[in-house]
Amino acid sequence: MAMNAVMNADKVCSILWGVFTLVWVVAWLWSKRTQQRAPLTSRLLYSLPVALGAYLMVNDNLPRWVRWRLIQDTPSIHILAVLLTAVGIGLAIWARFYLGDNWSGAVSIKVAHQLVRTGPYTWVRHPIYSGILVAVFGTSLLKGKVAGALATALFWLGFWIKSRMEERFMVTTFGDEYVKYRRQTGALVPKLWPQSLPRS
Repeated sequence: MAMNAVMNADKVCSILWGVFTLVWVVAWLWSKRTQQRAPLTSRLLYSLPVALGAYLMVNDNLPRWVRWRLIQDTPSIHILAVLLTAVGIGLAIWARFYLGDNWSGAVSIKVAHQLVRTGPYTWVRHPIYSGILVAVFGTSLLKGKVAGALATALFWLGFWIKSRMEERFMVTTFGDEYVKYRRQTGALVPKLWPQSLPRS
């Protein structure tokens, strides 16, 4: 019975990630031409942690210590894991559609790039990363192993590095408009007390 519950929850999470992948591939076809892109060496700084995190998420053939269980396997954990995965993927997809053709997989500025501040971008500057992190944490919770905790940490590291790079590009492109937006919002978590700009 318990094994069936785990398999069912795992299947639901797999379907959710399949939907995420399908949406990303289809949406990738509609994006503006790139005007400026970060160099390859810089892109590797955030790509490698994310790639390693994804590898830990999907690979069961890992050293024994990485497969140690950290969280007890219970029906409540299964429900919470599926809910977090669904909410995270839903947030990422919602944010992706609001970003529209300004989206890019790499740190870059698009031709006629727009500063999006609606939808989830009203509260968080990088809601796609926020959503993916919540979903990764949810799926890792279901697995309940050291590998999942490491994967979540690696995803966070990669997205933290990438978001810092993106913000430098955005400040260069949008200047004070982006500085003001940054003061009013959180990077990955909504800011409860936005800072006001200093008076000149």
